[in-house]
Amino acid sequence: MLSARFCWRNASRSCQVYRNSHSIPQQLNSIVHDGRTEPGKSTDAPGSLSGKTVAVKDNIVTKDLPTTAASRILTGYVSSFDATVVQLLRQHGAIISAKTNLDEFGMGSHSQHSHAGAVLSPFSRGGVPLSPGGSSGGSAVAVATGQCWAALGTDTGGSVRLPAAYTGIVGFKPSYGLVSRRGVIQYANSLDTQDPTSLSATVRERLGHKGADAKRLRIGVPIEYNIDELSPVVRATYLRTLKALQNAGHILQPVSLPTTQQALSAYYVLAPAEASSNLAKYDGIRYGYRTPGSDASPKNNSPLYASTRGEGFGEEVQRRILLGAYTLSSEAIDNYFIQAQKVRRLVQRDFDKVFAQPNPLLDRQTGAHGDDGGVEVLLTPTAPTLPPTIEEVKQQSPVESYMNDVFTVPASLAGLPAISVPVRINGKEADGLEGTDVHDVGMQLVGQFGNDELVLQAAEVVVQSLTSS
Repeated sequence: MLSARFCWRNASRSCQVYRNSHSIPQQLNSIVHDGRTEPGKSTDAPGSLSGKTVAVKDNIVTKDLPTTAASRILTGYVSSFDATVVQLLRQHGAIISAKTNLDEFGMGSHSQHSHAGAVLSPFSRGGVPLSPGGSSGGSAVAVATGQCWAALGTDTGGSVRLPAAYTGIVGFKPSYGLVSRRGVIQYANSLDTQDPTSLSATVRERLGHKGADAKRLRIGVPIEYNIDELSPVVRATYLRTLKALQNAGHILQPVSLPTTQQALSAYYVLAPAEASSNLAKYDGIRYGYRTPGSDASPKNNSPLYASTRGEGFGEEVQRRILLGAYTLSSEAIDNYFIQAQKVRRLVQRDFDKVFAQPNPLLDRQTGAHGDDGGVEVLLTPTAPTLPPTIEEVKQQSPVESYMNDVFTVPASLAGLPAISVPVRINGKEADGLEGTDVHDVGMQLVGQFGNDELVLQAAEVVVQSLTSS
């Protein structure tokens, strides 16, 4: 498929640029399990991906390599089966070359919360490594440094797109439900991808009738994304990208997504709530880490697994479990969890009102459909700033760290397809940037539910428009 090749082709260009000017230090810590050293690895399996090395994020299970989700609680765990996405890759000839590092259980924006140690970006500023983004930072760094042909990540609130933007590669999140999450260690079920059989026959039939054309796109420019926190270099690159698309004959149309400002707060209520439930099963009794000696504390009325969970989970995971448990409690559920669900619905309605195509999940169609002003895709920056340094990340509070997801979370709440494409920083935009700094800004394209192919085509349009401008 041309659009899929577009993704890998641009990722390969970024890899080549990096390899030509840098060596690949082992201290980046992007790989936690190297599959290339495993005996019996076949390199000549037939298929369209024959011989291609694909790294897999370590929260996606593989039967021949450990899967730990970067957590002590899953130390030594090896799955008895491959995740569906891994099965499909193997069936088409791909070689699963490695398992990549991540924020523990996918909870983080900088890939610093890992029991295996922090992931470091290949780029630096003032001699200090930059953040690789998170939670799929290991996968992004592996691609950016040419350690694999491609890599799988998971995207719950921007965990593929943000690392892609911070390392100058392409990162794609499909529509919710179009890619199976069987074998993906759960973080937040309603935000992670889900098995396609969950979609009804009616919805799948609607997905087959899109009719959109990428030759002359109507591109929405959300006014709420023009925030004060947008850094000058990101703003300049964004405006240059919009101008290039307009000069190429595409139509730019301002749109309003008024609930955007509440989306991030809603996400950080809903995701921890689901995580607190999903992580309740890790007790160290059947598999994974278990504290030495006696675990129970009858004097303190502590359950059998209290010490194991306290030692097995990292600080950020514990924080989100506590937050999620509180928002689901009887005294807080109405004020937090229920309100966040209402905000989520409003976010989805905002998107439905601006897209030309109706949402195939809804039987009753409303909004700007057809020829009355709707847009095919939305274009925004992926992140409001260039990646911070690791030292700057350490100085951030948890809330400040969560702000990195402000542009990626809305599409996740609505379950929409989105892609981050690297746009090279040019001319005066690059003034003050060191040679070792990242020289790309991530631009995010978002489409209506099920319009994944159009989003991929639009991403190629962006690259072509900038090349010819």
